[in-house]
Parts: sequence; C-alpha cells; structure tokens
Amino acid sequence: MEVSSATEKTGLGKLEVRPEEHAALVDGRPLSLTVRELQLLVTLWSNPQRILTRDELHTSVWGTPPRRDDRSVDVYVSRLRAKLGAALPDQKLIYTHNGIGYRFSPDG
Repeated sequence: MEVSSATEKTGLGKLEVRPEEHAALVDGRPLSLTVRELQLLVTLWSNPQRILTRDELHTSVWGTPPRRDDRSVDVYVSRLRAKLGAALPDQKLIYTHNGIGYRFSPDG
C-alpha cells in the first residue's frame, strides 16, 4: 500500500480511498457508495491489518455506541463488500473475525 502524505490518497491496486475528498475510486472512476458505506470504508482503510470491533466501527461511523441487538455494521459491511467485489472481483479486502469484528487487509 502506498501512502502519499501530500494528498492523503492511498492507492491499493485499482482502489483509491481519498478521505479528504470523501471519495473512493476504482480505476480512477468514482465508486458509488452511500455516506455510511464510505465512512465505514475509510474507518477500515485507516486501520489496515487491525481488527476493529463492531462497537468501534459503529461508534466511528454512526457516532454512538450500538444498541445490543443492532446489526447495522454487519449489514453495511455486506453492502460494502458487494460493491467492492463487483468493482474489484479479484481482490478480497475486508475479512470477518467471528465474534469480534472486521479487518481491512489489502494483502489477505
């Protein structure tokens, strides 16, 4: 993963995440993500190789701790994976750690 501190743009193969521009691009074209999906991607991308708990992700993206039965993080991760999978079918970027949370890993 390459990091350019001047633009805060990181290239990951064909995926670029540009938090300061509120954008994610694949092959230079914008990836169609909702605000929450993009926030989730930026949160995961900002912590590569680190397992983030569902509570950490919910608090970071929604601004509040989740309710006990809230499955929002799982639903949004599923949607984000589907969109990333359609745009980058040869790359798996988000990994599940059962009972814990999720990890963003460009290397597997």
